Amino acid sequence: MLEGKGRIQDTDMPIKMQLQAMGCASKALDLYDVSDCKSIAAHIKKEFDMIYGFGWQCVVGSNFGCFFTHTEGTFIYFCLETLNFLIFKGGSG
Repeated sequence: MLEGKGRIQDTDMPIKMQLQAMGCASKALDLYDVSDCKSIAAHIKKEFDMIYGFGWQCVVGSNFGCFFTHTEGTFIYFCLETLNFLIFKGGSG
């Protein structure tokens, strides 16, 4: 596991949820090859949908940009290993 080696870039999530996000990402990296970003993202989304309800989105990669609207308190962007992780719950608007 890679716990403690992540670097949060930006977030508005509560600490408990941040730890869950980074732990889930670490677990996904243990299960899938680092080049399989689609499977890593799907694993994280599935876990967050199960724990916190449906509507979660996850983007994993090394070079991406985006613009999105999220539900307050559900956004995190962090780096782990060579990948960047963006996790958020979609918002209205």
